[in-house]
Amino acid sequence: MSDFLANGYLWFKAFHIISVIAWMAGLFYLPRLFVYHVEQVGQSGTTHEMFQTMERRLLRAIMNPAMIATWVFGLCLVFTPGIVDWGSFWPWSKAGAVLGMTWFHHWLGRRRKDFISGENVLTGRQYRMMNEVPTILMVVIVFSVVLKF
Repeated sequence: MSDFLANGYLWFKAFHIISVIAWMAGLFYLPRLFVYHVEQVGQSGTTHEMFQTMERRLLRAIMNPAMIATWVFGLCLVFTPGIVDWGSFWPWSKAGAVLGMTWFHHWLGRRRKDFISGENVLTGRQYRMMNEVPTILMVVIVFSVVLKF
């Protein structure tokens, strides 16, 4: 197994980066859709239905597969022998931030269900504030991996 991981390392790394970019795009865009949904659309009508369709497709067709691919290729990288020094702090800070990013992804999924059931209680301002969460986590991840602190 370690030969497979070592031989495919650069491929896994490339696919990991691609999937992270797709996932991050969704994590930035879905809360922004929620802002517009709350502030401009409301909870009924054809525009409401269109927003629900856009939110569903973004989550299911882009974000979910990208998150899964990010995890799969990331784990391939982590388990490649000699890549991660588990005695350092950086893999743990990255892991914590990735878990936070995954939590945020699922939090967004729950908020989408609130829109479906007509039970959304958050304001556009609250969604704007939550939209900063993936940015902060991304900074932690990038600094952890690049600077290896």
